[in-house]
Amino acid sequence: MRATVVVPVLKSRSRGGQTESASTRTPESRLEEATGLAQAIDLDVVNGQVVPVNDPRPATLLGTGKIEEIKALLDEGDSGLVIVDHPLTPVQQRNLEKEWNAKVIDRTGLILEIFGRRASTKEGTLQVDLAHLNYQKGRLVRSWTHLERQRGGGGFMGGPGETQIEADRRLLQDRIIKLERELEQVVRTRQLHRAKRRKVPHPIVALVGYTNAGKSTLFNRITGAGVLAEDMLFATLDPTLRRMKLPHGRTVILSDTVGFISDLPTHLVAAFRATLEEVLEADLILHVRDMSDPDNQAQSSDVMRILGDLGIDEAEAGKRLIEVWNKIDRLESEVHDAMVQKAAGASNVVAVSAVSGEGVDTLMDEISRRLSGVMTETTIRLPVDKLALLPWLYDHAIVDGREDNEDGSITLDLRLSETEAAELERRMGNGPKAPKEDWER
Repeated sequence: MRATVVVPVLKSRSRGGQTESASTRTPESRLEEATGLAQAIDLDVVNGQVVPVNDPRPATLLGTGKIEEIKALLDEGDSGLVIVDHPLTPVQQRNLEKEWNAKVIDRTGLILEIFGRRASTKEGTLQVDLAHLNYQKGRLVRSWTHLERQRGGGGFMGGPGETQIEADRRLLQDRIIKLERELEQVVRTRQLHRAKRRKVPHPIVALVGYTNAGKSTLFNRITGAGVLAEDMLFATLDPTLRRMKLPHGRTVILSDTVGFISDLPTHLVAAFRATLEEVLEADLILHVRDMSDPDNQAQSSDVMRILGDLGIDEAEAGKRLIEVWNKIDRLESEVHDAMVQKAAGASNVVAVSAVSGEGVDTLMDEISRRLSGVMTETTIRLPVDKLALLPWLYDHAIVDGREDNEDGSITLDLRLSETEAAELERRMGNGPKAPKEDWER
């Protein structure tokens, strides 16, 4: 379908009386992003226009002159769809459709459409359906022309009965309740999976970032997984978890989450909260940023705002967050070198290229260092009846040395965290009064 993208730029009055933009994003970057969103669902965008709006109209948002100007643009480009990169009320949406004689969807509707196409798991489909229904519930006035009709009531004369809009809203609400119950069951299943993972205490590393920042490409690079990774907004939607080995042999679980975006619809934040809880559970968060995007600073602010909404405040984020400056291969050589040098001088930043692999080894070392915590150096002798612990040790500790003894036992030089040292003692069957012949410190 041929589509036209309209980006309203609302103005707000400052206290000094000067007019300033109400948005921190540049109009050009908003137009580019909205066009990318449209192309993500295979729409043919024939026109794109930034429209300054000094005085938003309650009925149409835009002024009469701009509406007529856009109508001429639609006729010229033969567009049957208009995407307005701004939330529209049901009344505004209906009135604009009448004026332009074309289908109109706002930013929320467009993102919901993309999520509906991308969802592949049962949980993702349920979450998108639920968000769709909550969005549609307030827009029945736009969808129907017969909603003022009434059904007859009981008795000979009948009564006011039930209007069609009330019946449709009731049907939607029934469907919403059913979906919420199904989603609760899926959430319980996910919680059981989390509980099982805690019993095998591999640390969890979560990838977050603005959509199209390169999270899935980085995920594939360091895990060898085959997650869909394309230069497209919201190429992946459902979360993916994989085990991976750090340089010194420790096993961690890496989670690739849905990409964030500015002005993420409230319906989606609520619906996908269960999925985004993977981030809350994470021991370490990798905030992937597209440093080749001129608007990356605003994108970073949007991501941090959503993390704050999820309950991860700035102080907590500072303790368990690493900024991954991605796509440095797209930068000019001088800018590239300066950025790599700047990242090297920061305590929580690593510059990488997920495509070429540059900096990925440094990132893996940093992940290993951040997860190691306070390390305990230990030498342990595994007797023959405890050799089954060997795989666990290679997964949870750094093995610096190994000696196979004549009696079949194995002596290992280990580095492991205090928590894992305590877990090892438990698995060895050594309490506070552990036999000294099994431990040499």
